[in-house]
Amino acid sequence: MRIDFAPSKQSTIGMEWELALVDRHGAELVSAAPDVMRGVFAEHPELNADCPRVHQELLLNTVEIVTDVHNTVREAKDDLATTMAAVRDVTDRLGVELFSAGSHPFSPPRLQPVTDKDRYAKLIDRTQWWGRQMVIYGVHIHVGLDRGDKAMPVLDALVNYFPHFQALSASSPYWGGEDTGYASQRALMFQQLPTAGLPFQFSDWAGFEGYVQDMLTTGVIDIISEIRWDIRPVPRLGTIEMRVCDGLSTLEEVGAIGALTQCLVEEASRTLDGGGSIPTMPPWHVQENKWRSARYGLDAIIILDAAGREQLVTEHLAETLDRLEPIARDLGCENELRDIEGIIRRGAGYQRQRRTAEAHGGDLRAVVLEEARLMREGYPA
Repeated sequence: MRIDFAPSKQSTIGMEWELALVDRHGAELVSAAPDVMRGVFAEHPELNADCPRVHQELLLNTVEIVTDVHNTVREAKDDLATTMAAVRDVTDRLGVELFSAGSHPFSPPRLQPVTDKDRYAKLIDRTQWWGRQMVIYGVHIHVGLDRGDKAMPVLDALVNYFPHFQALSASSPYWGGEDTGYASQRALMFQQLPTAGLPFQFSDWAGFEGYVQDMLTTGVIDIISEIRWDIRPVPRLGTIEMRVCDGLSTLEEVGAIGALTQCLVEEASRTLDGGGSIPTMPPWHVQENKWRSARYGLDAIIILDAAGREQLVTEHLAETLDRLEPIARDLGCENELRDIEGIIRRGAGYQRQRRTAEAHGGDLRAVVLEEARLMREGYPA
């Protein structure tokens, strides 16, 4: 089958940020999304125009805020901040706080009501126990590609950096009130859904088209958006979408991940424009890197290439940031790219959550409320 890749300006960026709704005092999840959506669109109708900026998700405890298409990460961050403020106008009156991490530390997954939409009902009916566990939250970054034939090689380039994104964003150590021992429980939970998890890697666009045709023919999917890979092409938007990351608690962290994604995509695009190729690793190396980064986070020793060379992920990140600095200057995201260093210096979300739990005698309510406070106030200058 033929799948047209929409025209897009190279390296433009859009962001999606999934937010959990939690009780201001008890910190448990609350199913307030319908009330939040009604309030936001009534008071800010501009956010419900041709491309709504606030979406409802699988669970009634979740809303997602999305940006328009932007040239710079700074513009996208400002867009998110504007929509976040509109959402807070409503949630503050409802006694609801906003929280974003890979998972909620203690609210029971099976007790979370599902949004009343046919596609969600079908998903739960098909996936059963696993589908009812999907109390997870993430950040998705779209970057534009000026040619569809770049999509699969650029996907390959981002797959090489899968463990870097996973380690930086890992923020789901707790599940159902228990410390799992993992930095990201979400990473391993989400891959249980059909067509979710690591992407298949094809040498050209025709390979992806053949895969989609097979999935449609055999009834695995009904529409192309049901391919839920951690990194995927989005033909209707003309983008590559990086979906690896756990939920992030601050706009600074979202911007840092956005800048790293944008720079890596731009670097790969320039390589292809210059007639070069993107190196790939064997699938078993890719799979191992996902597990290591989900388990150990920023302490993961990752596999760098097909030859099996290894390095601490933070050390390789430092080298990568230096290499990408000229590209970041060209894209106007130098400051946001260097905010990656702040994540490494302060610790990722999973580390922060464990520190908070320890300081409060294991009280996971304190973890949620501290992350919610951080989302509201940000880091000190």
